[in-house]
Amino acid sequence: MRTEALRRDLFGQRIREQWSEHLGRRLDVLYAGCAHDSKLALDRVEARVVGVDEDLAPVRSVVERREDLDAWSLGDLRSAPIPPRSFDVVVVSFLLERIHHTELVLDRMVNSLRPGGLLLLRMRDRRSAYGLCDRLTPGWLRRLLWRHLVPAGTPGPLPAVYERVTSRAGMHAFCLARGLMVTDDVTATSGPAMRGLGTIAVTLADKLTRGRYTAAYDEVAMVIRKPQNHFARLI
Repeated sequence: MRTEALRRDLFGQRIREQWSEHLGRRLDVLYAGCAHDSKLALDRVEARVVGVDEDLAPVRSVVERREDLDAWSLGDLRSAPIPPRSFDVVVVSFLLERIHHTELVLDRMVNSLRPGGLLLLRMRDRRSAYGLCDRLTPGWLRRLLWRHLVPAGTPGPLPAVYERVTSRAGMHAFCLARGLMVTDDVTATSGPAMRGLGTIAVTLADKLTRGRYTAAYDEVAMVIRKPQNHFARLI
């Protein structure tokens, strides 16, 4: 899909720029939500990648097979070993929509960035028709339909929590309150259930809500920078 290629190229470009700014020094990368995305497009960038995620059976089965992580840990992300100011880049991939205490976890991710570091974020928007359908579908029905709606090997179904910060507007408000700069904001349609019955449900949700929950996109990708200024309000 072209939108997927554009997103991957955007993140890859920002990582390469970060590496150049550090004069080729090795980048320390935290990969949060490492069960739900492909290998990072690091190209020739020297990096040490540490993965963290929730300790769920579908997540563990995927993470244990990954060979692109130098280290990883699973557990409650409110207490996971994420030292402050330890990473140049934090990638948060399709994690926020499936966890509780989202702002607390986000604050820990931001706190783990060194000044000038990048937060590369992918998530499903709770204000999209896809997000609405995902969080309103009962768990038993999600489990029943999952393997019929998604490509083989997709981990899940994972929890659908979608706290208020898990939206395009919610993330902009979060960044504004903490002095973070959103440098890139891209939307795309990439939901794993966006075919057959899934597409029909999303289109119907858009029409029934008169566009308040849009079917035009379901994914938000953002590049967020932590400022160098130590007087900025950072958690």
